[in-house]
Amino acid sequence: MNDRFFFTIDHAEGTLADKYVVQEPEVPIEEVIYAEELHPKVADKTETLIEQAADNGIDIIITDGFRSFEEQDELYQQGRSSSGNIVTNVSGGESFHNFGLAVDYALLNSDGQPIWDIEYDGNQNGESDWFEVADMAKDLGFVWGGDWNHFVDYPHLEMTFGYSIRDIQRALEQSEHQNEVTTQ
Repeated sequence: MNDRFFFTIDHAEGTLADKYVVQEPEVPIEEVIYAEELHPKVADKTETLIEQAADNGIDIIITDGFRSFEEQDELYQQGRSSSGNIVTNVSGGESFHNFGLAVDYALLNSDGQPIWDIEYDGNQNGESDWFEVADMAKDLGFVWGGDWNHFVDYPHLEMTFGYSIRDIQRALEQSEHQNEVTTQ
């Protein structure tokens, strides 16, 4: 054998092998699939965001957090079969809100009223408060809907812990199937 082309697993570590190692999510999926409220880590990071924003002279309010599948379906109908603007492109079971992994925020103006003005500069530092909050959120580990290409959602923040919505749906289906088999 030609020694030039021979390497050990020890040699592979720290090279291409590292790029193909699947990282374990920091939160077990079982904590996510039957959520009835915000995941505790999401809730803690949300509180931290509110405090950091306030420390920078920006008041925000969380306008939405956990949503049931039914609430998501109602929101999905808005602008379609019910009045109002379209505010989501996903129905129940397709949103990270449904699994306690997402929140929506708004700014509070000087009168304490919620506003969704992405150009508002209430702390008068020459920067958009909206984008300042989004940057703080991203530093805390959130994914910001304002960075999306397919459906830009400026108020949306999510923390997925490495799961896709499909991963969560599959785990929920498997769990429900196992429960059905167990109860029969």
